[in-house]
Amino acid sequence: MAAGSDHGLNRIVWKRIKDTIITDCRKSEVWKILILDPFTTKLLSSCCKMSDLMSEKITIVEDLYKSREPVLEMKAIYFMTPTAKCVEALIADFKPKPKYKAAYVYFTDYCPDELFNNMKLYCAKYIRVCKEINISFMPQEAQVFTCDNPEAFQSIYSPHCQDKKKKTLETLADQLVTLCATLDEYPGVRYKKDSNMVNAKTLAELVDNKLARHYEMDDSGKKKGKTQAQLLIVERGFDPVSPILHELTYQAMAYDLIDIQSDTYKYKSKDGAEKQALLNEDDMLWVKLRHKHIAEVSEQIPKMVKEISANKKQPDGKITISNLAQMMKKMPSFRKQLTEKTVHLQLAEDCMKHFSNNVEKLCKAEQDLAVGLDVDGQKVKDPMRTLLPVLLHPYSTHDKIRAVLLYIFSLNGTTDENLSKLIQHVKIEDQREFILNWKELGVPIITSSSIFNRKPPRRDRSQEEKYNLSRWTPVIKDVMEDAVENKLDTREWPHQSECPAAWNGSGAVSARQKHKASAQDERRTGSRLIIFVIGGITYSEMRSAYEVTQAVKSCEVIIGSSHILTPTSLLDDIKVLSKGPMEVFTIDERSNA
Repeated sequence: MAAGSDHGLNRIVWKRIKDTIITDCRKSEVWKILILDPFTTKLLSSCCKMSDLMSEKITIVEDLYKSREPVLEMKAIYFMTPTAKCVEALIADFKPKPKYKAAYVYFTDYCPDELFNNMKLYCAKYIRVCKEINISFMPQEAQVFTCDNPEAFQSIYSPHCQDKKKKTLETLADQLVTLCATLDEYPGVRYKKDSNMVNAKTLAELVDNKLARHYEMDDSGKKKGKTQAQLLIVERGFDPVSPILHELTYQAMAYDLIDIQSDTYKYKSKDGAEKQALLNEDDMLWVKLRHKHIAEVSEQIPKMVKEISANKKQPDGKITISNLAQMMKKMPSFRKQLTEKTVHLQLAEDCMKHFSNNVEKLCKAEQDLAVGLDVDGQKVKDPMRTLLPVLLHPYSTHDKIRAVLLYIFSLNGTTDENLSKLIQHVKIEDQREFILNWKELGVPIITSSSIFNRKPPRRDRSQEEKYNLSRWTPVIKDVMEDAVENKLDTREWPHQSECPAAWNGSGAVSARQKHKASAQDERRTGSRLIIFVIGGITYSEMRSAYEVTQAVKSCEVIIGSSHILTPTSLLDDIKVLSKGPMEVFTIDERSNA
């Protein structure tokens, strides 16, 4: 898998920041202060460490919005989004009295003239540099980005927020343009055609127009031609199944079943102490394990620990958390290595606890409903017979809602009468929005029995299946493979703009690229397929991007969205779609309390 530390998006973004902000600042020997807003704080955290900044003569990192002591002998670097709030905070630092010797100002994106002129009016004599560096997306992983905007879901899909939809799509388009600019790509743009929903088409038009404008005004003065890249835009309703299923690969399972906030896993050690671990690409064990099935993870981690204990002549035996604690006390030099493995042993144990309690029994029914076939490859003739045992078992209401949704998706909609019975069964008469509001995403929920829609055919993966409880493959993986093999139907995936005919995703290499030093290099310098899902992506879809890249080698697949979903967060978002803005506000407030 491509690790962030090698050549992922995080690395590309950090290089871009170094080539602009840091290079400018190197010209002066003075130590500097870096001032960030919430977005740029997250952006920098995703691609560098404090030690990286220290080595570039940045001693202090401050919050733009907090009150700060003046340091008149130091120069300040402002890295911020071009919003009125940020510019006002910058002006306040120099009016009436300056807090710093000078200001180097870097905006993540295009700064509107009004804000720029305002800043010039009050701070012109202190500003040494003012640049727009075109990074307004968040590099989440080596091949995953977000626009760091979970609220986009409500703005685009809620019938009460139609006034915000256009502005939200405009912002997402701007962010996608900065992604392409950072990757130095000018892709051909395609979108998934849908008779009910037009957001993908609208976004494709916006991105294509903004890309044309961006490359028209390139710094070099030359008009840039299309590169060997393709951007596909699709809506969340295109595959409602993947976000609802219980996934059994490590990363997706952990984020579904365990309360992991801001990628931080909190757990108790055997002595009762509260501990926490960050699940990101600095943890190479996480990178190695995150896309593996939980069965493999549970097998591999104890083996790794046994290898360490064997090296240190520890008595063999069952590997448990308490044994590890003993070993760590005896071997300080092995502490870091063991801590990493202890975290994952604990996390895998937590996942398996949930699995054996509830999820294992649920998974068979879910897989049968999603795939439409049972374990033996026989067609599921009566989905209700598959669903009924789930409804009769004392599972949580959330799990039952997920099963009911999979039943409805399997039929491409059900009758009003049938839906009422299901809602009574699950006892959610007052929370039926969990199910009904999927219609806002263009997903059929209620249909008359005579017009059940046909489902599009899927790739045959029966030869690939290894685990009976993980037979479903996200639909986006089919799309990635079809795109790479140049098999996407132009009637279903119209071109908003043509990309070069040579783009075939399997071997096309951009002529702009230099020599190929290694196999990894070759993949990096090959063509790129960028997928953007309106309304959130799942961890299983993220995994698909790595799997297809790994299989194809010469084409890198990058996937992104406004945000990353878990089944719980998506259902909560779906539920409030029918609420007015004030009601949504109070629900958000409650969840933050």
